[in-house]
Amino acid sequence: MVCYCFIKESNQIAMKNIPHKEYDVIIIGGGATGAGTARDCAMRGLKTILIERLDFTAGATGRNHGLLHSGARYAHADPESAAECIEENMILRKIARHCVEETDGLFITLPEDTLDYQNAFVEDCRKCGIRAEVLDPKEAIRMEPAVNPDLIGVVKVPDGSVDPFRLTTANILAARLNGADIVTYHEIIGFEREGDRIVGVRIKSKHTGEESAVYGKVTINAAGIWGHHVAQLAGVKVSMYPAKGALLIFGHRINNMVINRCRKPADADILVPGDTICVVGTTSTRIPFSEIDKMDVTPSEVDLLLREGIKLSPALAYSRVLRAYAGVRPLVASDHDPSGRSISRGIVCLDHASRDGLEGFITITGGKLMTYRRMAEVATDLACKKLGVGKPCETAEIPLPGSEPNAKDEERKAHIIELSTEMKATEGRHGSWSGKIRASDESEEALICECEQVSVAEAEYAINKLHVDNLINLRRRTRLGMGTCQGELCACRGAGLLERHDKCTQRRLDDLASFINERWHGMYPVCWGETLCEVQFTSWLYQGVMGLDGNYDKKNEAL
Repeated sequence: MVCYCFIKESNQIAMKNIPHKEYDVIIIGGGATGAGTARDCAMRGLKTILIERLDFTAGATGRNHGLLHSGARYAHADPESAAECIEENMILRKIARHCVEETDGLFITLPEDTLDYQNAFVEDCRKCGIRAEVLDPKEAIRMEPAVNPDLIGVVKVPDGSVDPFRLTTANILAARLNGADIVTYHEIIGFEREGDRIVGVRIKSKHTGEESAVYGKVTINAAGIWGHHVAQLAGVKVSMYPAKGALLIFGHRINNMVINRCRKPADADILVPGDTICVVGTTSTRIPFSEIDKMDVTPSEVDLLLREGIKLSPALAYSRVLRAYAGVRPLVASDHDPSGRSISRGIVCLDHASRDGLEGFITITGGKLMTYRRMAEVATDLACKKLGVGKPCETAEIPLPGSEPNAKDEERKAHIIELSTEMKATEGRHGSWSGKIRASDESEEALICECEQVSVAEAEYAINKLHVDNLINLRRRTRLGMGTCQGELCACRGAGLLERHDKCTQRRLDDLASFINERWHGMYPVCWGETLCEVQFTSWLYQGVMGLDGNYDKKNEAL
């Protein structure tokens, strides 16, 4: 059997060959931290394999607000995390330019807040090395017309937005280019041990149920909130705190700068612009581990996000909500904080040899998207120490694929579609690698997704080069189905393109039904007005015309 590898050409991995290949490092988890760790390990010359139970960014990495954090939010309560955030913020602006938009951010004080907090906030930011500039409210309104005009104070900080899907994909690609092997849709079901040492992992294919083993000298648990379960399989305890955060996506880009409330962290205190939309969030609620694989956003959470979000930007009151979604923060447990807001976002790296007497096993957790690269560096440093490798980390200096500074303009701009927002579309998604997208005729130049300006050529590029096996993979690589209609027509076109590659019509019908169901899951909590009309039309199209009545193979749901 051939596993689903990142680049589907000459370097596919046959699972039957893996047991005969011993790795230096096995990495569990395909979020930003796991992908960054695979990149770092591979760049230091370690024989590396990353194993992900679903698709890249299927967890918290793909379920956040996409904030390029300045660290200002944590400057008072968690200055160490704040300092880490601003340092990594500046690094990502250099190494991941095609994933980042440098918008800057405003922390606003409203009449119901207090300027005393703003004064302390500015001082705390500056102590952490975060540029914090107090602005006149009139100047802030001129800079960001969408901001609440009732503000009585405002501070400008170096926030921005980052696309976690592009960022993770770029790290995976960098890992592959440096020799790492990537396996997705394989779940860890146990560990191979020799006495008190982990020497490998046992995995099971999500597609076929086939079980096999992978052997390595060091195993790094980078599974986020699921790291709790992975550690249990290894016989050690990592106490995680599953803090659910709900968010809302609005149908167009209301603000061009990040807008934050200048107060103690609370629900719905940030509005982040990204691509053609904006996101308001988040809530923070502790949930049981039994709910982390399938979370529903509740009506009360939607009401709260809207009610508080309107205070950031009154335009939200009459803007269409596209969908609701939620992620789970990988926090280290605390029995004294029911919301999780006071728990440090600091990096936690556990050497289970010194902590639990279990050699060859490391857990990297905590942190946040903003500090994924540093988390990877910390974990890789420890792995290298165990392996006797002295090569230093270079991930802060070497740009990610797509952000190379010396790319020729004709290569970078070979396949760019300008959006009405004057933002860069395909160049933004693939950066300097856009030149690898080649349309040989008009049919390949045609748009498969009008909302997000995804062409047939770009979709084909993703299918062939960016590890796309199904429609949800394709959405994460290209934004297909993320626009106003939420996959109403482009889903069918995408399924048609995928069918060209695997020639399995039934699988594509199941995939199509699963994709539409996944879109519905996010639209259901906000199903009123135009969204309700859109859903009714989509239902008529796919159930009435195409006969997809929802009775599809359930194993395709969790993609």
